Amino acid sequence: MKIVETPDGGARVWRVCIDTGGWQEKNDIFTEITLGVGGEVFRRSPEEFVQEVERFRAHYLEGDGPIFALYETVQAVRDVAKAEDRHLTAQERAIIRGIRKRTFVMFEEQLRAAGDLGADPDIARAE
Repeated sequence: MKIVETPDGGARVWRVCIDTGGWQEKNDIFTEITLGVGGEVFRRSPEEFVQEVERFRAHYLEGDGPIFALYETVQAVRDVAKAEDRHLTAQERAIIRGIRKRTFVMFEEQLRAAGDLGADPDIARAE
């Protein structure tokens, strides 16, 4: 979920869609989110948000093309560490963070080109 300020000082709530990876407007849950009703609410930095969204997309979405090839690359790095029964190295974590930042921008640019009003590749560029 993300809450975005509107030009008139209001807010729009966007939720990432499990089926498409795109954004669904969900303004009806604004109060629930901002007041923390019904669960825990966490504030994330733009970097953390980008990483979480890309973790979500890579887990739930399937497809072809460069974005999905990069998702597979991230999984391959993780699989090697798991097979070797070790934690990711600092270099591997940095590689994964960099790939996820890139896939976020790529995915958001595609969504924006397709007319998704919630798409914002600049979130990752602001870091």
